[in-house]
Amino acid sequence: MPKVLIVATSRKTRGGITSVIKAHATGKQWKQFHCHWVQTHRDGNSLRKLGYLLLALIDFCCRLPFYDIVHIHVATTQSARRKRIFLKLAKWSHKKTILHFHPSNEKFLFEPANQKLYTELFSSADLVLVLSEQWRRWIKEALGLYKNIQVLYNPCPIVNRQEDLRKPYILFAGTVIPRKGYEILLRGFAKVASQYPDWRVIFAGNGEINNGQRIARELGIDSQVEFVGWVQGAQKEKLFQESSIYCLASEGEGFPMGVLDAWAYGIPCVMTPVGGIPDLVEDGRNGLLFPIGDYNTLAEKLALLMGNNQLRTSIVTETDKLVNGELSVDVITCRLGQIYSSLSATC
Repeated sequence: MPKVLIVATSRKTRGGITSVIKAHATGKQWKQFHCHWVQTHRDGNSLRKLGYLLLALIDFCCRLPFYDIVHIHVATTQSARRKRIFLKLAKWSHKKTILHFHPSNEKFLFEPANQKLYTELFSSADLVLVLSEQWRRWIKEALGLYKNIQVLYNPCPIVNRQEDLRKPYILFAGTVIPRKGYEILLRGFAKVASQYPDWRVIFAGNGEINNGQRIARELGIDSQVEFVGWVQGAQKEKLFQESSIYCLASEGEGFPMGVLDAWAYGIPCVMTPVGGIPDLVEDGRNGLLFPIGDYNTLAEKLALLMGNNQLRTSIVTETDKLVNGELSVDVITCRLGQIYSSLSATC
């Protein structure tokens, strides 16, 4: 049976790629293809990052002769530059290669310097995996590439859903930075907070927490807003079990793992139409959408959900079709196994 080297960030790194690969590791294909995870990057200072990269290169080079397929997960520019080294080594060793693209937004694809980098990477790989049909369209538009590009959705995790724990919480899970739209959520909620005094917004993530707290005070909603910092494990599970609405206010995403987590836990989502979201979400049926940066419309959508339990339930009924269907771990990992088999047949 062919063997697959997985090249990606550390399993201890915060972020969506790590979550995706951990989900992949639960599938049958992981053992079937003797997958090994080469961990290239970890949060920390520059010296730590460099050391981690060097250790990853040693691990990679020692194992490469004994593997058939190299599956490289890549995000935006810095990640792409690091992974180019591994791709070149794999091609030099005549291995089949997969480049799995996890971008933060589409804008950088249209920047000239990045176009050269990604054209080189995507053209060199035997197969490029993207997170939605929209990303395939953007790559064709920006780079003129369309061959050997396939869609593989990120999977919803398998979780312990407990409906009886629900509280009037609106959850934001992600880094508290402008791109994630935390201020938009604060300003949108502020417009309707007084009408729903029992509701709270919970920000789970590190970043510009002090600034977020300052904005909440200025808007007069600090008593209904809580910043809990980065959460994981039991604390993360507790927040998702307790929350009744999830809000994604980002100006750019690939396919956000936070939304997939929310769907898995049975939480209706209010979202911006970023990344692959429009490919799967129909406004009013399996989610509520609002334009990027439009906190007035966000306020209306939040009020609609906070005041209508029946709507929240109907949205979850629809998203459960995705959770238990095409976005389930079993379906996605089965599809990944088929991709490995197809590629190995041409080795």
